Amino acid sequence: MYATQLPTARLRQLAQDVGFDLIGFARAEPIPPSSLMSWLEAGYDADMDWMGSRAEERLDVSVLLPGARTVLSFANNYWRDDEPSQGSPIARYARGRDYHSTLRDRMKAFRKTINAWYPGLGTYGGVDSGPMMEKVWAARGGLGYVGKNGCLITESHGSWVLLATLILDAEVDAYPDGPVADRCGSCRRCLMACPTGALVGNRQVDARACLSYQTIENRDRDVPEAFRLKFDNLIFGCDICQQVCPLNRKPVFADDERFMPRAVASLGTLELAALTPEQYKELIPGTALARARYDGLRRNAVYALGVARQAHARPLLEKLSGDDSELVRSAARWALLQLEP
Repeated sequence: MYATQLPTARLRQLAQDVGFDLIGFARAEPIPPSSLMSWLEAGYDADMDWMGSRAEERLDVSVLLPGARTVLSFANNYWRDDEPSQGSPIARYARGRDYHSTLRDRMKAFRKTINAWYPGLGTYGGVDSGPMMEKVWAARGGLGYVGKNGCLITESHGSWVLLATLILDAEVDAYPDGPVADRCGSCRRCLMACPTGALVGNRQVDARACLSYQTIENRDRDVPEAFRLKFDNLIFGCDICQQVCPLNRKPVFADDERFMPRAVASLGTLELAALTPEQYKELIPGTALARARYDGLRRNAVYALGVARQAHARPLLEKLSGDDSELVRSAARWALLQLEP
């Protein structure tokens, strides 16, 4: 354990200097197992087995960093509404540079500086990929609270935030006095608006029904028909529960070029379904869209064309019904059936 208490004011200024919008500080105390285990036991993790395989580390950060004393949570606002990307079928967070890279770069700069300031300080960090319950730590750190849609909701930026987490083996000079006030109240707009009923209450999301899971993680199989019928101009991720949230009514524009939409965000479902391998290699690398892979992304766009039932899509769908990918062929045949009167 590092013996000296670190000044939060100095760390807060450093976080701002490297590009983060918010930073929170929480004591590195274990998380009650029920918050994770009840979700896993209900099967809400779908086939994301990694959520349960490292449960001990998720619940107790001292397993990740012996002597852990403090967990820092960082947040970046990413909301933009640039004209070329308005109406994009891609969730807002995925329209620009891959946020993992952006937040990792900023954390790397933060860690480099504090390691220079405090030689011998132990740290362990991650951006939405390590075994850390980022939303829990962000809430504990005073950045906001987990809303009924399962998203962290901040007072300054609503839920349009991306998170990173850093564990320290040192204490800081100030921690939040208590939890941030829950502002959801009796509102149920997100629960009512979710097209697949994935928001199951108790601030939990059933990944099996979530369109973000179906369009991103379920990339090697056909999507169940009940869910593909909800691919209404939606091919990667889903913002519906955030769009209807009253606490997101006045979003703050992210004046940050790293969140500026790339060219792919100006494409519609027809163009995305028709992507050639060459276009994919030109447009997708360096974005979060790479997670869905070439065939998964085209499959999603083909489903969306079927849901839209637009006759002008028929020539492309007929072509794709003979595609090299069985995933795309199957989606195209289904979409063609949707065009029938």
